[in-house]
Amino acid sequence: MRLAELSERSGVPVGTIKYYLREGLLPPGRRISATQAEYEEAHVRRLALIRALVQVGRVPVATAREVIAAVDDESLSTTFRVGAAMWALPQPPDPDPQDPHIVRATALVESLLDELGWTHAREIGALSPSYRALISSLATLPRVGYEFPPEQLTPYGRAVEEIATVDLDHLDRYDDTTEKAEIVVGAAVLFEPVLLALRRLAQEELTTRRYGL
Repeated sequence: MRLAELSERSGVPVGTIKYYLREGLLPPGRRISATQAEYEEAHVRRLALIRALVQVGRVPVATAREVIAAVDDESLSTTFRVGAAMWALPQPPDPDPQDPHIVRATALVESLLDELGWTHAREIGALSPSYRALISSLATLPRVGYEFPPEQLTPYGRAVEEIATVDLDHLDRYDDTTEKAEIVVGAAVLFEPVLLALRRLAQEELTTRRYGL
């Protein structure tokens, strides 16, 4: 397809597509003349990912370029491509290891990972932004006087493990590693709000069933 059709298919203005091309976010099309190129379905998918990152996720262009570079790194396995792309996304500040709340939260998270049997997460530990973010979030609770029963974390861990299994089952439908990485990153920006809304809706439904109106 030509640039105009790519714009129509993706919903992205031609000028914006040219900007993404200049910034290295979108790979160039196949050159067919000095002034024209042809584009493929992969370009439509990539534009959807760029829009998710830049327009919805408000990810800076420089950061989006790092994410996309990880998605496109064919020297990495599927696991490492997905992981590198996710880690390149904007992350919360790192926890202060001297903070007593952080120390307690770290011990809690490590105990939780052992109980869940998440050996990989336990091994990479603080290298993972998700690990650090979980510690920071748990450390915030006692700071504001909210006591969260540690034993309640395990059922949550089991529940999100089932969600992650559904995610991976969906990914298995795709053979292309780049497309898998694109889907995971796009879902991190677009689908996590859906999960939050579903959780709250489920709470509304079950609260009504249990306690009535």
